[in-house]
Amino acid sequence: MSAATTRSRTPRTPDRLCVEAVELARSAAEEAAFPGVVGAHVTAVAEGDRVVTHFFECKEPGYRGWRWAVTVTRASRAKNITLDETVLLPGDDALLAPEWVPWSERLRPGDMGPGDLLPTDAEDLRLEPGWSGEDAPPPNSVVSTEMAELVEAEDADVTDRAVVPVRGSITSVAEELGMRRARVLSRYGLHSAADRWDESFGAKTAMAQAAPASCVSCGFLVAIGGSLGQAFGVCANEFGPADGRLVSLSYGCGGHSEAAVMPKPLRPAPHVLDSVASDEFPLRPASGTGSVPVTDLPAADLGHS
Repeated sequence: MSAATTRSRTPRTPDRLCVEAVELARSAAEEAAFPGVVGAHVTAVAEGDRVVTHFFECKEPGYRGWRWAVTVTRASRAKNITLDETVLLPGDDALLAPEWVPWSERLRPGDMGPGDLLPTDAEDLRLEPGWSGEDAPPPNSVVSTEMAELVEAEDADVTDRAVVPVRGSITSVAEELGMRRARVLSRYGLHSAADRWDESFGAKTAMAQAAPASCVSCGFLVAIGGSLGQAFGVCANEFGPADGRLVSLSYGCGGHSEAAVMPKPLRPAPHVLDSVASDEFPLRPASGTGSVPVTDLPAADLGHS
């Protein structure tokens, strides 16, 4: 191990004159803040040869645990102490602001208001490039086969034609499918949206668990196109909890269109024996029900005269 390495790992001895310049450091801290905010002297730390930093308590409200740090130094063989830097630094138990989070990560659904703009990242995974038609010449281009044949047949001038794409062309099909946009939803974007919608209006919600039937058989369901139409639709029941919302086909509520005509659940049959009422048992048979006339029966001996 070299001598230089040994010296670098050996703790520096603070310069005596710089350590004694406590009042100079306090004056510099009070000048940066104002009197009364700078507290007691905490410690002095050697930053280098003839360079010492003095730490003072900070009494500023809202800066709990912070310390004023004033660095002083002196030139070699000089006795005059000069001020190097004054700064407010956090201590080990300082009250710090939370870690900064980019706006794109802080944004939550419902945060946008009227007039707000939400720029979309160029590398957003939810989007992918749409069909722009750049791989094929437009119908009114001079290199287009259709225009070349038209010019040769009628000797017409090549002028701008209507912007409506030719029926049956790739451009018209792409426009009909809604693909003539700069970017369209990617598979990841579709799956992310489907997960969000299914969480709010899906089969696992409490409303759907208690519903008499699912939305796939409801007359208030408005079908949508595209691949999402295989699993979602729009509710058009103004009295339902999801009116105007995109709902899963497995979702359901009590406002199902067929809820009133659905068969009622079976009720248990009434009890054969009535266990509440009491049965009467007469001591003597009613008159006219037996084969022996009542007048011929002996008097009952009740054990008293």
